[in-house]
This record gives sequence, structure tokens and C-alpha cells, in this order.
Amino acid sequence: MKKIKIITDSNSGILQSEAEALGVFVIPMPFTVDGKEYLEEISITQEEFFEKLKNNAEVTTSQPSPYYLQELWKDLLNEYDELIYIPMTSGLSATCENAKRYAQEFGGKVQVIDNLRISVTLRESVMEAIELVKMGKSAVEIKEYLEATKHKSSIYITLNVLKYLKKGGRISPTAAALGSMLNVKPILSSRGGNFEKFAVAFSISQARKKMIQQIKFELENEFKEEYEQGKMFISIAHTQNADEAQKFKDEILKAIPKVKIHYINPLSLSVACHIGPGALAIAVCVNNYVN
Repeated sequence: MKKIKIITDSNSGILQSEAEALGVFVIPMPFTVDGKEYLEEISITQEEFFEKLKNNAEVTTSQPSPYYLQELWKDLLNEYDELIYIPMTSGLSATCENAKRYAQEFGGKVQVIDNLRISVTLRESVMEAIELVKMGKSAVEIKEYLEATKHKSSIYITLNVLKYLKKGGRISPTAAALGSMLNVKPILSSRGGNFEKFAVAFSISQARKKMIQQIKFELENEFKEEYEQGKMFISIAHTQNADEAQKFKDEILKAIPKVKIHYINPLSLSVACHIGPGALAIAVCVNNYVN
């Protein structure tokens, strides 16, 4: 059986301390704060990052360089026969498409997987890949499975503040000011592409209810077959909002008692910089191999 190494990035929410125990390699995503480059969880903590964000630091996201990826792959291929790289969705970053080009130089030994995942849904993909490796599946077989199931997930996120949408040019200053005055909590959704407007709420509690209602609807309709087989799982993500995330978990289990919640994770910093603190997200995702 071939030795296979799974690689992902910090957008998965998998901590460096968890990576070793799981047997995966987590690439820390790079970004700059006021012109200085940082690596997530390596040279800056979540607490330090949000303190800088609170002080109006200029934050821009980036991606691993071609040199970094190629050197990493070369190094790992000294020990492993095949590599599986599962980066964040191509719908939100050019990282995946660029990695596919770099992988062409490795004669099929590096499989780059784009299954349209981010945050907790990306983590689900990594966990499935781990199990498939244990089952003796090849890197190509794992890629085919994960890309075949890429549409079996969705994510909804509500923002507590509009400041960062305005800063990123996603809404106008006038709309941000009016929304803040009315205490509007926008709910965004994604199936692996850009986050689009789904609904608005006028309190976090109302936003939570709307997101739960939508996820319940999807489980009972679009994902009904997998849900009835016990193969659909919910996870929660947040930005500096751990207490609300725990309350959210209780509400979800009350509304959808048959569902299982896999993770409650902080959102990665490269996502958090666009939405700010206090955000809360719910995701539903298929997982055929991890209960």
C-alpha cells in the first residue's frame, strides 16, 4: 500500500497542534497587517490579530508562494509515495488553481483537490481523506470521491458588524451606516463560491433562527437521502464568539434533534479579516466515513 500524506491549509480550522496527531500537514496561510507579513498561528495568534483589527489595521490576504509549495512537496515526497493537497475552495482564492498548475511538474504524485470547501466543511473533507487513506484508497480515488461530493454542503454566516464589509468595498459607507443604525445583521451564504446575500435579520438571535430554519429545510429536502442515512453533519464556526457558538449549538440540537454536530471552530484569520469579530456560522456537510 502506498504511503500518502494529506496536506491542507489553515482555512480548514485545523490547528498546528492538531495536525501532528491527525497525521496531516497544515499550511499556515499568509497575510499582511500594515505591510508586515504574518503566518496564521505561526507568527500571530487570534487574539493578537483581532487586537490589530480593532485598531483599524490594514489587512490583506495572500496565498502560499509557488516556491514554498514546490519545496514542501519535494520534501514530503522523500518520505511519501503520493500527496493529497486539499486547499480552500477555488471560489474564494486562486490558491487551488495555481497549485494544480504547479502539481503538473510532479508526474501525478501530487493530487490537488477542489471540492469547494472552506472552514469547517474543509475540515470534514480532510477527515474523510484520512479515513480513505486508512482504507487503502489511492490519491486519485480520494480526489475523485471528494470532488464527486463537493456539492453536498452549504454554509451560512451572520455578521455582527458591517464595518469590515464596508472596508472591503462590499457595501457602501451609506449602506453600512444605515445598517448599523438599524442594527441589521446580514446573513451570507456560500456553496463554495463567493459569499452571497441570503437574508437580513435585526438581531443575532433572529439570525440564528433563520440560519437553523434554512439548514433544516435543506436536510429535509435537498440532502434528505444522506440525512436519513445519518451522513449529514452540522458544524459551527465563529469569530471571537465562542459563548454564542455554544448557545447556537443548543438551539440547533433543539430544532434538529436527530442531527450530529461535529465541530465548533474559530474561523481562520484570512476569512475573519473580511467579516470582523462577533460573526457566527453554521455549515452542513456530507461525511460518509466519519461518524
